[in-house]
Amino acid sequence: MQLHLVYFSPTHTSRTIGRSIALGCNTDNITETDLTYRHPGQPIVIQADIAIVAVPVYGGRVAETAMERLQWIKGQQTPVIPVVVYGNRDYEDALLELTDHLKNTGFCPLAAAAFIGEHSYSRTDMPIAGGRPDAADQTAAITFGCKAVEKWNAAKQKTVFPEPHIPGNYPYKIKGPKTPAAPVTSSEKCIQCGICSEVCPTEAISGTIPVSDPALCIKCCACVKECPAEARIFNTPYTAMLFEKCSARKEPETWF
Repeated sequence: MQLHLVYFSPTHTSRTIGRSIALGCNTDNITETDLTYRHPGQPIVIQADIAIVAVPVYGGRVAETAMERLQWIKGQQTPVIPVVVYGNRDYEDALLELTDHLKNTGFCPLAAAAFIGEHSYSRTDMPIAGGRPDAADQTAAITFGCKAVEKWNAAKQKTVFPEPHIPGNYPYKIKGPKTPAAPVTSSEKCIQCGICSEVCPTEAISGTIPVSDPALCIKCCACVKECPAEARIFNTPYTAMLFEKCSARKEPETWF
């Protein structure tokens, strides 16, 4: 069985879940397409038995940059497992949005899932799903992948099977107005290693003492989480609000 994993994952949570699902599919024939740091520039046609597409949720919708880059991914009536990873608040219409998009670009939904990953705004003093996906999440993802393949194996026609019923609403949740903001750099702590600019998915960071362009920043906080000197800081009132209201553990949800 050929498997193709596609993901957009600035803080590696979607990648971790996608790889765990792939592990559960029990095949060594796996291709990965990482959309995190690049725009494909030309269509990528998925030639595999099953595809897994894993993306983060921002504000109840698929992250905009992820959706922009997914426009270049095309299926050929390819069975697909859409997966969204959210920061313990709510995935709202994101999974439905992702599934609809994939159906419109040549894919056939086989199974679907919503998993939890550490929120972009999580901090050590105010953790929001801190450390997730954890071992339990990854075990659940492996089990999910195994069950998805069982469904595929049981189908007489490998592109014809009952679609999972995906929760969500039409029209999709309306996105709030954009509020440009970005992490800042402590010049006292910065060691000028350049890691922050390397991990930025939109090339929003430049300068010897790194400065972010708020117009390009998507607030994924990859630069904050990856900075070895803890010199990148993103102060937002949403951290305290999410810590207060969204700290109770949520569990993955799956659909077949």
